[in-house]
Amino acid sequence: MPDVFTKAKRSDVMSRIRSRGNANTELALVRVFRANGITGWRRQVKLVVESRESSAESRRVSSPRLSTLGSRLAVRPDFVFPKLRLAVFVDGCFWHGCPRHGTQPKGNGAFWRKKLAANVARDRRVNRALRRSGWRVLRIWEHALKWTAKQQAKGGLGAEGRLLQRVWKAMGAAGRGK
Repeated sequence: MPDVFTKAKRSDVMSRIRSRGNANTELALVRVFRANGITGWRRQVKLVVESRESSAESRRVSSPRLSTLGSRLAVRPDFVFPKLRLAVFVDGCFWHGCPRHGTQPKGNGAFWRKKLAANVARDRRVNRALRRSGWRVLRIWEHALKWTAKQQAKGGLGAEGRLLQRVWKAMGAAGRGK
């Protein structure tokens, strides 16, 4: 069935659609935090940190989780532990190039390779900028939370235990100032 819009109009319409984040995976992590008594976190807090990126790289940024303010970078991690200076990101396997589960779409391959590579590069820039500003960064893959939910349904805590170890380790390291 042919599209009712021209190619330019369809592009314009689609560019105006904004996602609401990765709410399901974030809520899964909220449940893990609450079930295990992990407190002190806030969701979607905007952090402004110094960026040493060139202005050409800064102009390429196009994300609701990231924006540039001159030489500063505004980042919105999924979770922030302000007292511990710990930023937690829940990364989707597709959008952030998971080595286990990340897939490449068959159609329009060049576009998607460029798009997904830009996402991975942006993640690295964000990590560098946050670390330079004294923040700890913890990135959790979407599949880790799915496995946690499956393990809980089966009565096991293997995946959740591994996830919690990573969170506690990051919190402990941040708390010690290392």
